[in-house]
Amino acid sequence: MRPFLTRLTLRAVSIAAVCAFTLQMRAATYYVTIAGLGGEPDYDQRFTSSAKDLDKVFKTADNTGHVYTLVGPQATSSQLKETLNAIARDAKAEDDFVLTLIGHGSFDGVEYKFNLVGPDVSAGEIAVMCDRIAARRQLIIETTSASGGALQALERPGRAVITATKSGAEKNATVFARYWVEALQDPAADTDKSDSISALEAFTYATKKTAAFYDAQKRIATEHAGFNDAGHGEPVRDAGNGQGALMSSFTLLRLGASQQAINSPAKRELLAKKEDLEQKIDALKYEKAAIDPAEYKKQLTAMLVELAKTQEELDR
Repeated sequence: MRPFLTRLTLRAVSIAAVCAFTLQMRAATYYVTIAGLGGEPDYDQRFTSSAKDLDKVFKTADNTGHVYTLVGPQATSSQLKETLNAIARDAKAEDDFVLTLIGHGSFDGVEYKFNLVGPDVSAGEIAVMCDRIAARRQLIIETTSASGGALQALERPGRAVITATKSGAEKNATVFARYWVEALQDPAADTDKSDSISALEAFTYATKKTAAFYDAQKRIATEHAGFNDAGHGEPVRDAGNGQGALMSSFTLLRLGASQQAINSPAKRELLAKKEDLEQKIDALKYEKAAIDPAEYKKQLTAMLVELAKTQEELDR
């Protein structure tokens, strides 16, 4: 009996640790989007348009957010550094941080670089700048060509990294950014009907749309998106085996009643409770194989009942 209780206690502590990571309602989310150098008018227009669409999405959805968008002559290494340094001065540990890079990238077999007006910026330099930001939960979306070559430099615990390509060898221009932006504009991306779109839901939506694009064009796919949110290891395309917990709990966008709630001080506390319960349920599911079935059912049932009560209060 004692060994089982000890194991159960350890698992409970593990679950609690994951949930404590996201327990409090984040005081704010810092969104930084930068559209890199296109090299020709079509790409310049495409990259700028995608960045501006994200700017509008984030500003409309979250009045507690801090939105920074760098396009055209502002999309420089020095301006990016200045922006991230400003966030490093202001952001707190309980805040969330989202960095989206749209454009072209290059990889020489050793180092990835994001193409900007003037000097390019390397993945290592981006990592150093992001490491100075106190936000414990970070998300970097690398939508460029060769972006898979940036993963190793960017990954760390508490940071989810999404790349449009599986390696630095996939060097053709990507379409992933188009569908990443579309995911945040299409309520259908909210597959669990939680009135919010998580990073994992947006990733799944964008990867499916990207694959469909190549099928429709009858072309061999030259990009294969992946992610890593465990802080180490190779990129994956699906949640499991320790990957996906942070991505599934990282809310990028709230919809409908959930959006209204985040903008209403009276309901913000209830929404925080709802998100905390959902994250606890996700964490419990990841631990299912290691928990006694009866205990798993008991914990899950209790949380689902509490979640239903909280949702009922939000709906009033």
